[in-house]
Amino acid sequence: MRAVLVITALLGGCAAEPHPAASGVPSIVSLNPCADAILHEVAAPGQLLSISHYSHDPRSSSMMPGDAPGYPSNGGTAEEVIALGPDVVVADIFMPPATRSALENAGIRVELLGIAGTLEESHAQIRQLAAVTGEAQRGEQLVARIDTAWNSAAFSGSPVNTLLWQAGGIVPGEQSLASAMLEHTGFASHAASRGLGQGAYLPLEEVLSDPPSLVLAAGNERMLSHPVLRQLDNVRYDTFDSALLYCGGPSIPRALARLAEIRDSSL
Repeated sequence: MRAVLVITALLGGCAAEPHPAASGVPSIVSLNPCADAILHEVAAPGQLLSISHYSHDPRSSSMMPGDAPGYPSNGGTAEEVIALGPDVVVADIFMPPATRSALENAGIRVELLGIAGTLEESHAQIRQLAAVTGEAQRGEQLVARIDTAWNSAAFSGSPVNTLLWQAGGIVPGEQSLASAMLEHTGFASHAASRGLGQGAYLPLEEVLSDPPSLVLAAGNERMLSHPVLRQLDNVRYDTFDSALLYCGGPSIPRALARLAEIRDSSL
């Protein structure tokens, strides 16, 4: 009991306290950075008690800068969550079984969120979390906003042969949301044309020997930003914020806007 009180005191002093939630709505703690961004949009004021510590780091957050500091963060331990006393915890599908059991034994409902590989799956996640919060209308408003951005970003001209090169030198697969956004906004996947699947590693040497029309670096490792990439004939080099690729949901309109900006400057 003493440990719980100590944890509660520590959590209370580490970030801004949320406003009291409206009566009758379930209180929620999120351990999932993708859920953090969605819940910020659909939850009622005060309903979201805490978000994952990843969202407090701009390098790993899918939330808009300035949104995350309004919520206390957590490290994802059962002790922290139980001390907060939520009705529901939202986590990812890789949640350790022991943590889930501890939360459920404490009477806390656990909601798991998978990885959105398509626009439709992202919409399903939004509706799933909107149902958890009891704010279905807010969920539909977010879905509508994303659909508007999706339709506005559609491009029917000749696609630009593009390598989306992510942290660690990996590439997105054809059945990923990142690839869907690329194709929708006027880019053809250079990795797919080489037969590379999700998470495949593409070394610098192979990029140089068979370069695309556009290298889109979504990471800041030396390989992805090597000076030689800017010296290739007929190859354009640009950067893309990797945080826009971590999740679907509210980050989709921002990702589409950035891709459209890059596309228009490539024409």
